[in-house]
Amino acid sequence: MQLHGHSAVISGGASGLGLATAQRLAAAGMRVVIADLQDDVGHAAAAQCGGVFVRCDVTQADQVEAAVQAAQALAPLRVAVSCAGIAPAARTLGKQGPHALDVFQRVIDINLVGSFNLARLAAATMAQQPPLEDGERGVIINTASVAAFDGQIGQVAYAASKAGIVGMTLPLARDLARDGIRVMTIAPGIFETPMLRGMPPEVQTALGQMVPFPQRLGRPAEYAELVEAIISNRMLNGEVIRLDGAIRMQPK
Repeated sequence: MQLHGHSAVISGGASGLGLATAQRLAAAGMRVVIADLQDDVGHAAAAQCGGVFVRCDVTQADQVEAAVQAAQALAPLRVAVSCAGIAPAARTLGKQGPHALDVFQRVIDINLVGSFNLARLAAATMAQQPPLEDGERGVIINTASVAAFDGQIGQVAYAASKAGIVGMTLPLARDLARDGIRVMTIAPGIFETPMLRGMPPEVQTALGQMVPFPQRLGRPAEYAELVEAIISNRMLNGEVIRLDGAIRMQPK
């Protein structure tokens, strides 16, 4: 798919992987909508990308629909990328007792249900677009994590939410094949996100040295580069791509 002249909606687009994606797609000629809860940085990011910021809780259907329609108002919606997510850490049974059920539920709601919410609503709009080459109408890209496969101690909620994203990739792609909509998932390893950049330099260095090659943290721009490659290559569909420098996480 050619990016120029179409629009994209990116959840969690105000920072980290989402911001890098918004910047790259905008540079390629797409109109972007940044759907996020961070008002100040969201507006600034949208201005930088020549796009639009929509305050959006991904668990709320009306707010996600507003973001989708804002993108459609800019140009035909062809791309939806889910980058919104949270990662609280807690053991199933910790020193203070069992894992809080509301925390587990919140992680599932934001990471997994939120990704499906954007996918289903974006697909409904994409399906109405005129078909492009090979009958393609749109691309949906979700964000999992290597934790979906290598969940560490304290990551039971996060790993479950990301494994759910991995598990829905193929059936989503099969569901939407007749509409000409592709679905892919990226599973990043350890990346330079705002959370990691807040850690001491020595901690960041130690985390980077866990990666076989290149022996460093992943860069958000590298995630965005893969997003663009997925959009451009029509044979990429129904698959999960690990973007992790060959890392396999240890129990802790």
